[in-house]
Amino acid sequence: MTACPTGIAHTYMAAEKLAQAAESLGHEIKVETQGSIGAENVLSDNDVREADGIIVAADKDVDLARFAGKRVLAVGVAEGIRHPEQLIERVCSAPVHEGGAGVSRSGSAAGGETAGGGRERSVTYKALMNGVSYMIPFVVVGGLLIAVSLALGGHPRPDGGLVIPDGSFWKHVNDIGVIGFTLMVPILSGYIAYAVGDRPALVPGMIGGWIANTGALYDSKAGAGFIGAIVTGFLAGYLVLWIKKVRVPRFVQPIMPIIVIPIVATTALGLFFIYVIGRPVSWVFTQLTGWLGGMTGSSAVLLGAVLGLMIAFDMGGPVNKTAFLFGAGLIATGNQSVMGMCAAAIPVMPLGQGLATLIRRRLYSEQERETGMAALFMGLFGISEGAIPFAAARPAQVIPANMLGGAVAGAVAGLAGATDAVPHGGPIVAVLGAVGGVPSFAVAVVAGSVVTALVTVALVDFSERRKGRALAPVLAGAAVPVAEPVGAAVGAGGVPGAGTGAGEAAGSAARTAVLPSPAGKDERGGGDERGADGEGAEDGGDAEGDPEVLSGYLTGRTVRTRLAAGEKEAAIREMAELAACGGSVTDVAELVRVALTREAQGTTGLGEEIAVPHAKTDAVTAPVVAFARSADGIDWGSLDGTLARLVFLIAVPRAAAGDEHLRILALLSRKLTDADFRARLLGAADGPEVLRVLAEIR
Repeated sequence: MTACPTGIAHTYMAAEKLAQAAESLGHEIKVETQGSIGAENVLSDNDVREADGIIVAADKDVDLARFAGKRVLAVGVAEGIRHPEQLIERVCSAPVHEGGAGVSRSGSAAGGETAGGGRERSVTYKALMNGVSYMIPFVVVGGLLIAVSLALGGHPRPDGGLVIPDGSFWKHVNDIGVIGFTLMVPILSGYIAYAVGDRPALVPGMIGGWIANTGALYDSKAGAGFIGAIVTGFLAGYLVLWIKKVRVPRFVQPIMPIIVIPIVATTALGLFFIYVIGRPVSWVFTQLTGWLGGMTGSSAVLLGAVLGLMIAFDMGGPVNKTAFLFGAGLIATGNQSVMGMCAAAIPVMPLGQGLATLIRRRLYSEQERETGMAALFMGLFGISEGAIPFAAARPAQVIPANMLGGAVAGAVAGLAGATDAVPHGGPIVAVLGAVGGVPSFAVAVVAGSVVTALVTVALVDFSERRKGRALAPVLAGAAVPVAEPVGAAVGAGGVPGAGTGAGEAAGSAARTAVLPSPAGKDERGGGDERGADGEGAEDGGDAEGDPEVLSGYLTGRTVRTRLAAGEKEAAIREMAELAACGGSVTDVAELVRVALTREAQGTTGLGEEIAVPHAKTDAVTAPVVAFARSADGIDWGSLDGTLARLVFLIAVPRAAAGDEHLRILALLSRKLTDADFRARLLGAADGPEVLRVLAEIR
């Protein structure tokens, strides 16, 4: 079985390598691929029963329960590409899998991920994102059901606010939404634990998350919220990993993952949180309440800013609840201004994060943009938890932005003297007449939300740019030997070569420049491009007569028979400029940045002299594929150590990134496992012949 995190190229490359090695060694083999389009060539019960051994070359979670009683060798997918013969020899002496719910977690990440601290950070980040991805549906469903039930079934109270009559239809809808919100925190904790410690960690993670969110268990008026859930998730996962290392008698091993580990880990984690972590949480709640009480006579602006910071910090945790309950408690004494400050800050986080996904859509995935729309809706009803998925996924960027926006909203509300007569926040309480000073309240909410959105975008963008470090020489237009279009700039990215002349860059020799003519032909200018053999390199040729390749995404305009670049970053820039000749690229510099950022996460060198850099970005208006050959090869950090001579660049808009992106990659990687196809592609004499070979990709 082969699998990688994206289930695209490495999955099929490893499968092909294992099949070839088995054939050369005289063995029968069947390879199941866990690809982007699901499991293919699935191993049946008979296949497993008759097998001498099972090789699992995977860099993602793979359930091994069906291989109980068989010899199982679990390695990284890179091993399946580099050393398939050795794996086949080793599996015959591999240990017998004892059954249970074991999950493979190989030591080598796809794409040549670095070892040591980088590996640990990667595991931590993937575990966090695993929890967030499972939590998001609970946040969205719970929040929207609560908001809809209030909007359609709520009745105004004399003192402002909404109440849903007990026993009514909308009360039941509201209760269902509350259940979704209640489960949100345990789900986050449970699936973080699952990603770290596999299935035995799921129960202690979920129960630990419930305990963290239930302050009454450790004498606190507020639970630890989503921050507590992150803590219990990682504690549960690593506790389970530690327990797994304990040697136990053989007869106990089958019940370890389903009885012993969950019971021991759940009990230990639960008691540890109640007696060790929970008491400091309760102490913090008490101290913050007393501290706020001492600030009531101070500046309204300062008090509002502090309350806004607290409201925005943990969204339902002890700090948030301290500020909220402090403001709500003062309503009965006739002081409604403090609750006004809190009410203005409450919707800022979901509104600001939702707004951020609209301001810079390219920084967010499709799922995050959908969650952003739901967050906007929840923010209107004062449901601050709508921002939790963003804070959990990017705490270093989102939490500071939330706090700054909350402080601005609270300070503006305090300065303007806005009041709130009910213990709730958001625009909904203003609409229902519970807010005094509605215009100033609205200004406070809008100001805080805008600040949150802008700061979030700035911090996330800065973080993404840091991930794509070492891009400056490339994006600054360093002299690299690339063929440039002549006579016009291509796209908004400012491709060099605009204007007239031969399109020569500083320090580079005269080259061939290709530009589609009105008739669809390639026009040439600026001299000849010559390699070591002294022959001119020919590009795609007649676009009108091209065979359709990859649904028309690859054409004669985006094919080059010889790359001028000699190293990876320059090659990616050259490939981006080549893709721009297809007419779908609006910003070449941005395409280069995104492609290099992806490269920093793990090499796209597949081995077998192949590299497939790819980017999901709105710098392209439609999917485009470019192809070029390198005569000498480029060091791409490939898994098998080969230099890349066949380079494909795939770029798709974010809106079409999902299925189409994966489909193109899967089609390419499948065909490129064919050694004869690669040989013919390398040996094609000119652009038209290259296209005819590429047309075989189906």
